[in-house]
Amino acid sequence: MTDSDAEALLRELIDSVTRSLPADVASTALTVERTRSLSDRMAHRPGAVTRVRLSGQTEALSLRWHPGPRWTAEVEQHYGTVSLSTRTIPLGQWLTAFAQLVASLAVHAAEESAVSARALQTLGILPPGSEIHVDDANLARDLLTLSARVGRRIPDEAVAAVGRIGELLADTLPRVAGSGEPEVIVRVAATVYLPDTLRAYLALPAEWAAEHVLAGGLTPAQALIAQLDALESAARTMRDAAVEQDASALLINGRFLADRFAGSRLKLDLP
Repeated sequence: MTDSDAEALLRELIDSVTRSLPADVASTALTVERTRSLSDRMAHRPGAVTRVRLSGQTEALSLRWHPGPRWTAEVEQHYGTVSLSTRTIPLGQWLTAFAQLVASLAVHAAEESAVSARALQTLGILPPGSEIHVDDANLARDLLTLSARVGRRIPDEAVAAVGRIGELLADTLPRVAGSGEPEVIVRVAATVYLPDTLRAYLALPAEWAAEHVLAGGLTPAQALIAQLDALESAARTMRDAAVEQDASALLINGRFLADRFAGSRLKLDLP
């Protein structure tokens, strides 16, 4: 690995944090150190990245490269601003820990956002389920944190299904990027069908949703699980089709989703 390769790796780590975390969380958790040559200063360039540090609640990970290149990968245990211990670990182990910490920070940020949104909903400032969204600009992040934002307001079985669907769609999206209609189908499933189904359920009174029996013999909670099962099956088929680059299979599942989920996402006889 050359020095330029080493800096490229550090830049990729920075990009992964800014993609995965809200801007305010990333700016607090991530520290970037650079060296600026005289030519960098004269040209107003930021300089070469030499160290990144990502801090969680009790652990911080730092990676520094030295010309050669030679890596120093460290794990620090801390309490607030006080460092308790620091140890050096192999680069591969550090990269795995870094990915896990980014995921943990993303989930924590999603949970905090959901708590704030629910407080505003209680005050009548926001409608129920308003925090349940998947934005085009942050598709992967929003999909992978959706189950955390839903929390305990839907059955445990449904929470697990939302997590699996999010992972399937997030895995499918880069595989269909630039493919035209197949990409549109996956994006609509992610940004419309899945969040709309959840919002329709969250708009219901909790006790009624758990106990009321609908015309079809299911409670709203059971109907939600059935809808998510159908969406998960379609998402898995689309992911498999994308892996196999089978556009026709993906389009067929897109039509199934449109028939099943367009219009009312969760057909309920409301109280």
